[in-house]
Amino acid sequence: MPRALFEKTGNAVWISHLDLMRVFQRAFKRAELPLTHTHGFNPRPSVSIALPMSVGIESCCELLDFDLEGNPIPNEEILSRLNEKLIRGVRVMEVYDNGQKLRNLALMDCALVLEFDNGIPDGACEELKALFSRESLCVEKKGKNGVTQQDIIPMIRRMDIRETDEHSICITARIFCQNPTLNPMQIYSAVELYRPKLRADEVSFRRLEIYDIQENIFR
Repeated sequence: MPRALFEKTGNAVWISHLDLMRVFQRAFKRAELPLTHTHGFNPRPSVSIALPMSVGIESCCELLDFDLEGNPIPNEEILSRLNEKLIRGVRVMEVYDNGQKLRNLALMDCALVLEFDNGIPDGACEELKALFSRESLCVEKKGKNGVTQQDIIPMIRRMDIRETDEHSICITARIFCQNPTLNPMQIYSAVELYRPKLRADEVSFRRLEIYDIQENIFR
């Protein structure tokens, strides 16, 4: 089954996962790239996106698996035809065959940018470094079974915290993204909960890269 590497940026970050699926299904149709369909009582187009994103997160490392009917079409042509029909902010960067098994996807690099209108509070970076150096740091996690407490420290493999200018702090982290899963937004939830005076006026989130458990880039 072919796989596409794509990015989701700009205003497209406000598109939900289900709507993004529909965006791709329509793009395949408009590009005259007929998707196969699942069998059963309610057939669905054979297209799926790994690791659904929360609304509001940018990414340059999203994966979409799909399957086409008819004669094989060169991957470069699929890429070109899809990008002609996709909306602004969603762009396919690569189409390839023989992708790795999704169960081997384990880690993700993410970035959080905290912006302070009146300047970074004194000692903010040192406080954040101390916070994420704790042995345990529990925050709420919402799931199908309700709200639970989750210790996020075991799911952070490494982290870097630094000022990028007088108004911004960037937190970059390599975290577990599957079995177990840490949502980058939970990192900022810990800041709000344990260091409320460091609440930012604006926060942006971005997925940067994905890896297997040995930290090899996952494709």
